[in-house]
Formats: sequence, structure tokens, C-alpha cells
Amino acid sequence: MRAVVFAYHNVGVRCLKVLLARGVDVALVVTHQDNPSETIWFESVAALCREKGIRFVTPDDPKSAELFKQVQAVQPDFIFSFYYRHMLPVELLALAKHGAYNMHGSLLPKYRGRVPVNWAVLHGETETGATLHEMAAKPDAGAIVAQASVPILPDDTAYEVFGKVTVAAEQALWNALPAMLAGQTPKLPNDLSKGSYFGGRKPEDGRIDWSQPAQAVYNLHRAVAPPYPGAWTTLGDRTFIIVKARLADQAKPDLQQGLAVVDNCIFGVCGDGRALLIHELMADGKTVSPQELQQFLSSRS
Repeated sequence: MRAVVFAYHNVGVRCLKVLLARGVDVALVVTHQDNPSETIWFESVAALCREKGIRFVTPDDPKSAELFKQVQAVQPDFIFSFYYRHMLPVELLALAKHGAYNMHGSLLPKYRGRVPVNWAVLHGETETGATLHEMAAKPDAGAIVAQASVPILPDDTAYEVFGKVTVAAEQALWNALPAMLAGQTPKLPNDLSKGSYFGGRKPEDGRIDWSQPAQAVYNLHRAVAPPYPGAWTTLGDRTFIIVKARLADQAKPDLQQGLAVVDNCIFGVCGDGRALLIHELMADGKTVSPQELQQFLSSRS
């Protein structure tokens, strides 16, 4: 069986390796050029292709006539999309004789759309996973082929959960491929009425609202902690980013909402009187010590 693979990120690397391990002839890989303004903390699909001698291209537009001709020339049995960042046109998907399939980082139909791991952590979910599904005109709307679930522990960051989801994606694809290659692809219903759709997130979405309960603020921190841009707050003209934190054991109802220093420890006091114990805080690209923050707060008051 011959495949054209659209892939990027860790999930792209791992799932491409699964296809090769299962004996799929990967004739062409379509990936992205790394954005120099983006923090690249993940593995490179292009590097894997160079290592394995697989032909790859990095078009700016997956809807281009040139790419259509390249995929058409391959005459693929399958088209796979593994964390490729663009929707693929239905005309392109139709070139796959045995179907086109996408790997999504949630348990569909929940968390359709962009950055599903970050949204799941933000909303305090205790479970997520990966879903291999048939591609359709709508995003993440096609029939489900396979799923694998993973837990989200109370202190897991999105980065840690993403590592688990990468393994779940590998497992889902590995388990589904024998039936797919035998022409017996499972197709389970993907009931969109029971799910949810979310858009992308921007760095400014990490602004902390200290009037919220501590659990909500903590979930925001976990959802956008480094290598993502981080949860942040401003005091005057300075922006402070939380790098590492935990929910504090003791409530701080007598303190004003926002950043505070108590007993040489940094806290973020929230609307319900509970607080985050902040283990690492940054401003202007440097770590801020409790003493430095106390001096800054004192100078403001």
C-alpha cells in the first residue's frame, strides 16, 4: 500500500515511523518549514525524511495546483494527516483510493479544532487521548477509526499531556493499520452533537484574571506553561510570567489578589482566597526572586 503523508510535530514523526514499521510505502511527505519566530521544541518530520530517504515537500498552500499534481502522480492508496496544520481540500482527499485519515489529539467528538490538548487542560479534564478518523469537509468530523485514551493528572502541564497524547496516537495508528491495509477499515460514528469545537489560542490569551478561583488560574498556568508562552500578569509596565507553580496548601484570604510575597515565597492570590505557590517567575527574560519581587511591590505601594 502506498501513502502520501501530511505531517508535522512529534505526532507527525511518531506516526510516520509507525507507517514505515507496518510496511507502508510512503511515497511523498508534505510538511511545514519551521517558523523562525516560533519556539521549536518538537521533533522534525523533514529531518526524519532526510534520514530515511523519503521525498518531502514544504508548500505554502496545500490547495495549490502543483501539490495536487504531485499527489495525483503518486496514485496513493491512503492519505494521512498527522498534525499537519492546514485543512486539506476535498478534491485532494479524493485522490486516495482507500481513504484519507487524520490523527487528532483528543477523544472525538470532544475538543474538535485547534490545540485540543491545551483546551482540555485549561478546562480541567481528567482524560484525553488521540483519535484516528476519516477526513471530511468539516474539521475533525469524519467517522472514527480508532482511539486511545490517556489520563490528565492534577498537576500535569499541557506539555506533559502532549507527550502522553503522542504515545496514544502511535498506539491508535499501530492497532488500526492491519485492518486498514486489509481493506477493512473500521468506521464508528462521530456524533458532533455530543462534542465541542475550539479555535486557536494566542499568547495574549494567557493573561491571568486573579478574580477567578485558584483552580481556574492554575488550569490556565498548566495549559500554557513553557514551552508554550506562559500565563502572565502585569504590574505597571512590567509583565510577569509564571514558569512553575502549584496550588498552595493554605488559603491566603487576607492578601490582595495578585502577586504577593509571604515568608520568602511568591504567591498568586486568587478570587476565592486560595493561591498558587509560584516556584519560578520571570520578567524581562530573567528569573525574579522573592526578594526582588518584594522590593518591586514595596516601591509601588
